[in-house]
Amino acid sequence: MNKSPFSTHKTTNSIDITTKQIVDRIIRSGKMSSQDHHLLTSTVFSHNTMSDEARRQINRVFDYIQSGQLKLID
Repeated sequence: MNKSPFSTHKTTNSIDITTKQIVDRIIRSGKMSSQDHHLLTSTVFSHNTMSDEARRQINRVFDYIQSGQLKLID
């Protein structure tokens, strides 16, 4: 079954929105648990390709970890 470009774009868009919501929640809390990590990675990698927006959201997490503004917890 062929998917139209519109439906693929819409699906990618909803994944980007979900990814942003997860990243925003993690950053607001200042902590990232292994459960958060699993949720984020499974959301982002649920499709074969990662959009630029999803990549930017992942980079936000890395930036916060690197700057010490986000703690990794177990």
